[in-house]
Amino acid sequence: MSPDVDLTVPKPGRHALRDRLLALDCRLFETAAARNWPFAEPVLPRLSRSANHGVLWFAAAAAVAASRTPRARRAAARGLASLGLASLTINTLGKRSVRRPRPLLDPVPAVRHLKRQPITTSFPSGHAASAAAFATGVALESPAWGAVVAPVAFSVAVSRVYTGVHFPSDVLAGAALGAGAAFAVRALVPTRAQTGPPPRPRAQAPALPGGAGLVVVANRASGSADRIRVLRHELPEAELVECEPDEVKAELAKAAARARALGVCGGDGTVNAAARIALRHGLPLAVLPGGTLNHFAHDLSVEDGRDLGRAVREGEAVRVDVGRFTSGDREGVFLNTLSLGVYPELVRERERWSHRIGAWPAEVLAVLRVLRTDRHPLRVELRGETHPLWLLFVGNCLYHRLALTPGRRTDLADGQLDVRVVHGGRHPTLRLLSAALAGPLTRSPAHAEARVSRLRLTGIAAGTPLAYDGEVTDVAGEMTVEKLPEALTVYRPLP
Repeated sequence: MSPDVDLTVPKPGRHALRDRLLALDCRLFETAAARNWPFAEPVLPRLSRSANHGVLWFAAAAAVAASRTPRARRAAARGLASLGLASLTINTLGKRSVRRPRPLLDPVPAVRHLKRQPITTSFPSGHAASAAAFATGVALESPAWGAVVAPVAFSVAVSRVYTGVHFPSDVLAGAALGAGAAFAVRALVPTRAQTGPPPRPRAQAPALPGGAGLVVVANRASGSADRIRVLRHELPEAELVECEPDEVKAELAKAAARARALGVCGGDGTVNAAARIALRHGLPLAVLPGGTLNHFAHDLSVEDGRDLGRAVREGEAVRVDVGRFTSGDREGVFLNTLSLGVYPELVRERERWSHRIGAWPAEVLAVLRVLRTDRHPLRVELRGETHPLWLLFVGNCLYHRLALTPGRRTDLADGQLDVRVVHGGRHPTLRLLSAALAGPLTRSPAHAEARVSRLRLTGIAAGTPLAYDGEVTDVAGEMTVEKLPEALTVYRPLP
């Protein structure tokens, strides 16, 4: 590798202000070199080397993501994205725009020297840019994790002056560029806090400073023990009841009889059961995500016990819409989605095989069995005519796409049902994929969508499976789906 400094290029002419700043920079560098840094000698050179090629930050991202919370995973991803943009900017523009030589190592004690000296230009510091970019990116998504990463990032930046490979101004400029890269990434991909639903309509809910009056029922099968411990720390006076899946509904009913606020920890199916009981008793609902997807909790911007604890202590709550379906003697509510057709069939097939061959093989087998071209999973009667459908999707409020499937909701009280259908016909796989790619704002021969407040279907064959909030039941004949606007009060941390 050859150095980036061209020693044949003549030095620029004199400039009074620039010369003063450069002289000040040199004096600061020499002062830092002459100063005794307690406890820094065994740490900073090693830390500086560990940050080469971003190795330290990739390891830090893995450690953050290992906490297994959605916010931590997003923070790690945002930190790495910011790091990538900062590195690209430094290496393509920064280093080649200002060809400043590295400082002389004479004033720096030999014990601080790096074993392998960098040969690129000095301004700006790539290590400082990477450190600031990663730390800022993490902090923009998760301030708590940002506070953990920030001291390490600061130490890496300082180590570049300590080891004598950068002037202080190199480090400051690099840090500024790195932070700017993180904000640029946020402008391109907004954080969850920026895209969350509006804090409305606000609702009256009891403020429970220590959690007294809150009874939380937790589904043991959801693996939520860690989250329960956090909530116990946040709300020490709350009553926490852990039970098996088949005991959840009974425990929720008992809790509602003695609670000022009903809490639940589990997946979307468990939350659905709690919402139904909270509606019946007129209680505010506190939702702690404890399942795999946790759509409703995340759309509320509740991701852990700290979020929920703050909302309950302060009495921060909103009113949200609830969907309701009726088919004969079957009746239920849904907070997220309801669907007929391929998806319920897939869920049923997957559950039939998962305990025998495992989750992922069962998923693949279910898709292969359901997407057969010789049958339509669903036939419905619309305006007197029978239509084959591969999928009927009904969302409680408008869903916005983040990928090939409906993603997040930015309003949980818009009064609308988000209805989408995939028409039946040959080649179901191609039809489903084309409908997914078409999106809600485009038209496709295989795909249609509408926004309504009430939906009525007739001619549903007996035994047709219906999926709602992760649960599956059978419906037949006629089915009505309607909205219950702003029917449920839920705790939600407000900005």
